Amino acid sequence: MAEIQLRNVGKRWGSFVGVHNFDLTIADKEFLVLLGPSGCGKTTTMRMIAGLEDATEGDILIDGKRVNDMEPKDRDVAMVFQSYALYPNMNVYENIRFPLKVRGIDPATHDEKVRRASAMVELDDFLHRKPAELSGGQRQRVALARAIVREPNVFLMDEPLSNLDAKLRVSTRAQIKNLSHELAVTTIYVTHDQIEAMTLADRVVVMKQGVVQQVGTPTDIYDTPANTFVASFIGSPAMNLIDGEVQNGTFTAQNVKISGINAPNGRLTLGFRAEDAELAPAGKGQINAPIYTLELLGDATMISVRVGSALVSVKADKNFRAEIDDMVSISVPVGICHLFDGQTGARIQG
Repeated sequence: MAEIQLRNVGKRWGSFVGVHNFDLTIADKEFLVLLGPSGCGKTTTMRMIAGLEDATEGDILIDGKRVNDMEPKDRDVAMVFQSYALYPNMNVYENIRFPLKVRGIDPATHDEKVRRASAMVELDDFLHRKPAELSGGQRQRVALARAIVREPNVFLMDEPLSNLDAKLRVSTRAQIKNLSHELAVTTIYVTHDQIEAMTLADRVVVMKQGVVQQVGTPTDIYDTPANTFVASFIGSPAMNLIDGEVQNGTFTAQNVKISGINAPNGRLTLGFRAEDAELAPAGKGQINAPIYTLELLGDATMISVRVGSALVSVKADKNFRAEIDDMVSISVPVGICHLFDGQTGARIQG
């Protein structure tokens, strides 16, 4: 198995900085998710670990050994790509077997290794088929099996579920979660989907424009986001963020008045989760505004109101019914509020 150390790793193309000062130790057998929007540097970081990109600065160590100058084939990592990258002329069995052939593994062991890997991803009935005869989910499982069969020290997964429909994403995500538990191999997983990050990761690294914003467990990042970017990126729906002003312990914004805020006077961004607030009797809540939209979710009704330029959401009972433009009152207890600096966006309350 393998511990991975990234010591002040950076990547630049001329004046453009793709990754800046990435410093992190990934524990042996840990499942780490790199999370962020397109262009934030998460895939570039993974490619530097794999050896597909050269680090401009810093050191990459796998099991204590510096690998910056090692070829990808010598780093003992297996990569699963978003695009599957299967050989169309080979059947599933041969696609899975291919890494064993090119690495010169004893042919007498191939069949056992291939069938073990295919069983892990439930492909035994499809070994004779070509990739063109498979669904997207089945192709991705072939790519997973091809990585598993190598028995690498590190798995690298670059948005492996992005090309799947919603239902397949859920089932394949569960399969990856189970595999990570069964194989107990250090895994780095890149995604822009915060649900994948929350459900799969031991730890999450949230990135923006090449800079790490926060590292922590999914619970840490959800409960105590380090800044407004993380707060707006984690959660479904994302945290409500309202720009306003505090005077003498009272936060005010359009249609909003919340007392008991422990912060200095001045500009402030106040945040809260939709599930932490609730509807109040008319005029009794801290937010009073007309309904902008309603969404029936089955287990709840999501209500959104407009506060200045922001949309603020709250979860109501599944049986709640109202019309757009009806006035609602939302209770926002001060204890559920997150406070962020109005200028920098940094968290100012624990």
